Amino acid sequence: MAVSVGVLDHFNIRTRKLAETVRFYEDVLGLEKGPRPDFAFPGAWMYSEGKPVVHLVDISVTDEAQKPDSGVVHHVAFVSRGFDGMRQRLSGKGMKFDSRQVPGGDLWQIFVHDPNGVMIELNYEAAKEQGAAAPVETAGDIGRQ
Repeated sequence: MAVSVGVLDHFNIRTRKLAETVRFYEDVLGLEKGPRPDFAFPGAWMYSEGKPVVHLVDISVTDEAQKPDSGVVHHVAFVSRGFDGMRQRLSGKGMKFDSRQVPGGDLWQIFVHDPNGVMIELNYEAAKEQGAAAPVETAGDIGRQ
């Protein structure tokens, strides 16, 4: 029998900024808050294309310390669509972000941080981004991610 880990199902963020974090994933990234099991602790599930891909747990009612970033996880990535639209959305909301082109030009990326310091990587297949302006690949991109 073959074994496979499969694909990433979701990631979980433990936060003292639940409302702000929900707003970020809704208003900035365009995810939707959706159904969540009736857990004994507060939180929210954020959906993309019908799947709950971001699970949020509100730790403000606990003594758990708020981590200032993603810990040892450097970033979380999404396969995305609408490169120019997302850049415009982020700019319009005054969000700091970085866009770049992976060497070879087949993949474009946007990096933005959520209110908890989690780095979100949005990946766009260049061939599917018709009419979009490619970000400039620079020497400064070497080793960044």
